Amino acid sequence: MSSPIHPGRVDWTGENPGIYLKREQDGPWTGLATFFRVVYSPHGMGCGVLLLDQPGVERGLPEVQNFCISDNEALARYLVDNFFSRFASFRVSPGVKAITYLAATHIERAGDTRVRYQEIVRSKELEVVMTWAGLGQPYAVDMPPEKGPTKRHQMYSLFIDSSEATVTVNGRPLTGEVAVRDFADTKKSTAFLAFSESWMDVAAAPARA
Repeated sequence: MSSPIHPGRVDWTGENPGIYLKREQDGPWTGLATFFRVVYSPHGMGCGVLLLDQPGVERGLPEVQNFCISDNEALARYLVDNFFSRFASFRVSPGVKAITYLAATHIERAGDTRVRYQEIVRSKELEVVMTWAGLGQPYAVDMPPEKGPTKRHQMYSLFIDSSEATVTVNGRPLTGEVAVRDFADTKKSTAFLAFSESWMDVAAAPARA
């Protein structure tokens, strides 16, 4: 009988909802944003948002609003370098290689995960508001390493898809609309809530006797 305790190392656990936008279904990404609220990691706890206003441009502030605002920069860099930059949408976007890191001055959530939900993040000069509406029914995901972005983590999470979502920076909306993405051998929205998310490093699991 196998143990109910996963043998892999817990690299981080928390929340990681996202909104990925396009002008056309088959076109390039025109705006990308992923929020994180981490309750455990090697770099402690923290919250923030990674945002690419021009995903195809390898530049950061002040020329291009490709940035990350967080209350724990070490954690943010760890997540970007080892996880977010490997996600399918960010992996093909040069902007993730040149983001500017900013300190958060305010982070809050609003709404209801059954109807309409928001994450609001502010730095000294920028305010990001992510809004998910048209929320569907929750579903659980157990993603094996070979199908995941890092190829070494088992990922568990609860997802809720959104059919209507927006991201604004200082009140200006990112370009594009919600589209459909390939996810877990099916088609899902490019706007989603992701809660109770845990990344287990199976490569760090002890060898079986």
